[in-house]
Amino acid sequence: MPLQISQFKSPIGVINLIAAEQILLGLNLSSIKALKDSLDEIDYARGFKEVSKIEVISDLLSDYFAGDIDAINGISVRQPGAQFSQDAWKAMRKVKGGKVLSYADLAHRAGSPAAVRAAGSACAKNAIALVVPCHRIVKTGGALGNYAYGLSKKEWLLRHEGAL
Repeated sequence: MPLQISQFKSPIGVINLIAAEQILLGLNLSSIKALKDSLDEIDYARGFKEVSKIEVISDLLSDYFAGDIDAINGISVRQPGAQFSQDAWKAMRKVKGGKVLSYADLAHRAGSPAAVRAAGSACAKNAIALVVPCHRIVKTGGALGNYAYGLSKKEWLLRHEGAL
């Protein structure tokens, strides 16, 4: 069965989605090509079908932007990556909406307290932005740090969630 590709209009711009049934494989604010490039070979080989919305996932994103910031917790995800990145992404999903975590704390929760740079790298490699909430990871001391889609979008998301 081909992967589903869809676009979702949001207050922070057009969100590109790619999913296998009800499992989100990619979410970005840049391009469908970047989503496809983030897939592993097995998923990529399934082919693609454009759809107007992806059942469950699109509805939960609508709920999130309507104010239910916990709605995205109901979205199942999967992405390829090394073990530390997998551990970091799992730790990111445990950061509740309205809260932030430092890169150092993320490294600790991912099982390697000294791997602060690797924690930042896991954020940068995250192919499922928003749902794997790398926007909730900030510098020690509270400075926002980086965000692939621009600090204004990171700040908007954190304000929307009540963290700022």
